[in-house]
Amino acid sequence: MDVLIYLIPIAFGLGLTGLAGFFWAMRNGQFEDLDGAAYRILQDEEEKEKAAPGPKV
Repeated sequence: MDVLIYLIPIAFGLGLTGLAGFFWAMRNGQFEDLDGAAYRILQDEEEKEKAAPGPKV
């Protein structure tokens, strides 16, 4: 039971760290464009092929 004295504050601290990270991500706009990254991946591959038309192996 003595270990609970250490584990409860550690768990509380980890929870606060996660909550602070979530609010930091919200303030920096990490959740504003959720679909854009998926489309940008597809567009970058097409642009790379058009920009460097080298021989494909």
